[in-house]
Amino acid sequence: MLGRALAGAAGAGTTLRVLGRAGVIRPHHPVALARAARALREWGVGPAGGFTAAALLDPHRTAVVDELGSLTYDDLRRRSNSLARALAGLGVSSGDGVAVMCRNHRGFVDVSIAAAKLGADLLYLNTAFAGPQLVDVIERERPRVVVHDEEFAGLLAAADVAERVVAWTDGPTEVPGHGPTLEGLIGSHPDGDLEPAGRHGRVVILTSGTTGTPKGAPRSEAGVDAAVALLSRMPLRYGWRTHIAAPLFHTWGFAHFALAMLLGSTMVLRRRFDPADCLAVAEAERCDSLVVIPVMLQRILALPEEELAGHDLARVQVVASSGSALPGDLALRWMDRFGDHLYNIYGSTEVAYASIATPADLRAAPAAAGRPPYATVVRILDPEGRELPPGETGRIFVGNGLLFEGYTGGGGKEVADGLMSTGDVGRLDADGRLWVEGRDDEMIVSGGENVFPQEVEDCLARHEAVVEVAAVGVDDPDFGTRLRAYVVVSGPVGEAELLDHVRANLARFKVPREIVFIDELPRNVTGKVLKRELGRD
Repeated sequence: MLGRALAGAAGAGTTLRVLGRAGVIRPHHPVALARAARALREWGVGPAGGFTAAALLDPHRTAVVDELGSLTYDDLRRRSNSLARALAGLGVSSGDGVAVMCRNHRGFVDVSIAAAKLGADLLYLNTAFAGPQLVDVIERERPRVVVHDEEFAGLLAAADVAERVVAWTDGPTEVPGHGPTLEGLIGSHPDGDLEPAGRHGRVVILTSGTTGTPKGAPRSEAGVDAAVALLSRMPLRYGWRTHIAAPLFHTWGFAHFALAMLLGSTMVLRRRFDPADCLAVAEAERCDSLVVIPVMLQRILALPEEELAGHDLARVQVVASSGSALPGDLALRWMDRFGDHLYNIYGSTEVAYASIATPADLRAAPAAAGRPPYATVVRILDPEGRELPPGETGRIFVGNGLLFEGYTGGGGKEVADGLMSTGDVGRLDADGRLWVEGRDDEMIVSGGENVFPQEVEDCLARHEAVVEVAAVGVDDPDFGTRLRAYVVVSGPVGEAELLDHVRANLARFKVPREIVFIDELPRNVTGKVLKRELGRD
């Protein structure tokens, strides 16, 4: 495949330069280096080998900070050894599945490393899924054990699972009827090193499930190429303290969990996102970087002025955002308020990273998705698979070394000449920046013209009274199909004013048929709008 060829062609010089700039290449004791290299050979470059190597190189560095306190990299090594033995006692062996339904806390980290040490596959469950979705996913994936926070016990009650382990408890140490606790298992098993498993486990990230039952997108170990791709356009550095506010089970949150193995990051975690608390945590924990999804930026900027003025993010050097488009002028508003440190990453669960917009990109083109990172190619193809020139809209295809292997339930994304479809449409401009115009299945034909909701949404989002907006296609007697816009506003504004605003900025056929005012857009936990829940005639 072209994508894998590109990854294989990654030059050693560029890799060394990127890793050197990030501080990954640094002096270590020769014995520690030899042991770390051996760990990576025997355990692989996934969580088992990566975190073992990090513990051998810098055992006393703080790895995790959560509501319970802090853990070093050596703490993670020993805790995961104990937990791996405990999971083996529950019947988990190489090739089995371990499902994880945890919020952002140490339990997510512990079980991820422990399962990997057994050669088991990790299945990350979305903490916002409904009971029926969970039952469907677990029936399809058949994990041997589900590790979950106590609060999700009721949702998982109907799932057919051999063993359950409670990760986070809000009350007593033991939770009667819901299996042993993670801390109890760790405390009751030896923490000495294990023999490497004969198999390297996979990680299965679930799609958002916005159009039905979530699909499982498995990934094998990506190796250093994944990190080099990100670091080539985003200046993260070794030893930074990183507040990962994005959910760890999501592709973007998990990416920074994985980066911690290489960068020796301190992962600052909180179980729930609160906009004011996010600022306070980043400030109090002296964070150098902040990992978010775009809706988190929106909610932070919506805080009262006195709240915003009370926080100092001067230490933060990178705010890394991904998961959905940055609506309207959100990028400019953030940078005007907090500084030019915002990076926006476009990709998908299936293709990983396709493009990265730096602060300079966002200043020049706030709605653009940036440029492809190292060892990544993006092409725009027409319906026949022919490459389109800059400026012309078509389907977005991506090639890199990180493409997924096909859904666990069968099927996959369309592939053309080794490049994989993202499911979006867009264009490349003359400067090589990618512009994502919307999902290929959201386009409507209005008066014979193609209209994508995102362009109309961005236009409405730029009105000073509009907080959030989503547009969907509805029947129209004159145009055949038009958009209906659902908006959340911050002050008095009428439908006519908003329609005039669109009319003044876009072509007539792009003006919504109507505006519907609502209190809040329905979103999933990763910030994506659930358009299927918006009423339609």
